[in-house]
Amino acid sequence: MNDDQGRKRRAGGRAGMKARSGTSVIDQMPWRIPVNPDRPTEPLDADGVQRIHNGAMKILSDIGIEFLNPEAVEILRKAGCIVSGTNVRMDEAFVMEMVGKAPSSFTLTPRNPDRELIMGGKHMLFVNVSSPPNSWDLERGKRSGDFESFKEFMKLTQYFNCIHIAGGYPVEPIDIHPSVRHLDCLFEKLTLTDKVCHAYSLGAERVEDVMEMVRIAGGLSNDEFDAKPRMYTNINSVSPLKHDFPMLDGAIRLARRGQPVVVTPFTLAGAMAPVTMAGAVALSIAEALAAIVLLQFINPGCPVAIGTFTSNVDMKSGAPAFGTPEYMRATQMTGQLVRFYGLPLRSSGVCAANIPDGQAMWETSNSLWAAVQSGTNMVYHAAGWLEGGLIASPEKFVMDCEVLQMIQRYFEEATFASSEDDIALDAIREVGPQGHYFGCQHTQERYQTAFYSPFVSDWRNYEAWNLDGAVWTPERAHRIYKQIMAEFEAPPMNGDHLEELTRFVARRKQEGGAPTDF
Repeated sequence: MNDDQGRKRRAGGRAGMKARSGTSVIDQMPWRIPVNPDRPTEPLDADGVQRIHNGAMKILSDIGIEFLNPEAVEILRKAGCIVSGTNVRMDEAFVMEMVGKAPSSFTLTPRNPDRELIMGGKHMLFVNVSSPPNSWDLERGKRSGDFESFKEFMKLTQYFNCIHIAGGYPVEPIDIHPSVRHLDCLFEKLTLTDKVCHAYSLGAERVEDVMEMVRIAGGLSNDEFDAKPRMYTNINSVSPLKHDFPMLDGAIRLARRGQPVVVTPFTLAGAMAPVTMAGAVALSIAEALAAIVLLQFINPGCPVAIGTFTSNVDMKSGAPAFGTPEYMRATQMTGQLVRFYGLPLRSSGVCAANIPDGQAMWETSNSLWAAVQSGTNMVYHAAGWLEGGLIASPEKFVMDCEVLQMIQRYFEEATFASSEDDIALDAIREVGPQGHYFGCQHTQERYQTAFYSPFVSDWRNYEAWNLDGAVWTPERAHRIYKQIMAEFEAPPMNGDHLEELTRFVARRKQEGGAPTDF
């Protein structure tokens, strides 16, 4: 990094504040942690919840889960579980005892304490798209992920106030060797954003490096880092019925330092799980609880969450489908089970569409509203996801953020308040049967804040839209994305922390980073 880049990243002042406020390109909602005021949608009655719980307990006690990590197997053997090779079985009493030790909510504090988050309760956090190998935009089409695209998505993640967490790599930068990719990516993530970030559980070196980089960026001692959650990881089971070595290794390392682990089985009904949604949910719950039991035995009270990624496949082609009615019901049902266990819930904003078209938005909206209905606390892939997770798109990112802002507005009390002033009898009396409400005092006092104001949607009639160039939604989103790139300024970082972080990355690269076989 040259001196000019370093000065730019240290920059604050009015220009930096303007960029961070998010009003230089669009007039967006201010940063906030949304609180969902609604009762969740619950398709299962109490007996249905109990039946799925019983099914999950039978899976754990009678069938067992494969733990492909010798350390994890040995820990569970010492805990009293029944072990046969890599197969581990555990009884319900032990499972519920361990699950009962986990907190129902916890905070996540990044290098900027003003971005501290609450995970749990009625709070709802949105995460950027994570892990696609490809990117797509209107100018360049579909292409393999690269470092420049990765940095663009990090800027979008920072810019939009409705995105709370810089999750996994928004696109995998294959132009950087895997041995050092995590070092370059986390350096950019920690300097281009000041939000909570994530570590992939892909080997000891990557996990340990990321924890150290987060510690350095925050100017923390080891004790301060360990004292409260500062970052997190998400692990996936290998459905059906397996947890692999690197995911468990990373989860164990974070749990020992009190850092959160989100356990998200990827259960596609009809392929990696039973074709019935109740069966798929039961399998998913069993796989998630198995890992949570391990982590709670290692460090009782360490923060964890259950993630749901239960959807269905297209039975004609075998391709995964998202945003389907089945996906929505599975998310709602998992929400009921996760509340039964008293844990936070993660779900996703996903679709199977290949470009940011109508299909992309209705499937993603179904996914996002299922998150609302289920009481989800963390929504992965909330902005930018396409092609079942194989593509990240900046236009889709911008379009999704419009939906996220609408959800945030939907949560605001102003949309359902029923005070005397809201019922507005005086205004109704004033206008009477012959007038209109545009000019009455009640409207004049509220018109600027009465309704949601979009930044991508175009509410003009056809003639006005057509005269102004007939610009379709993805094109409008593309223009916004390009403006954000042109005007973006990174949030400031303490100069000493930046220099130490730079030295750490250089040293770890000199040492070879993470081992690979190529």
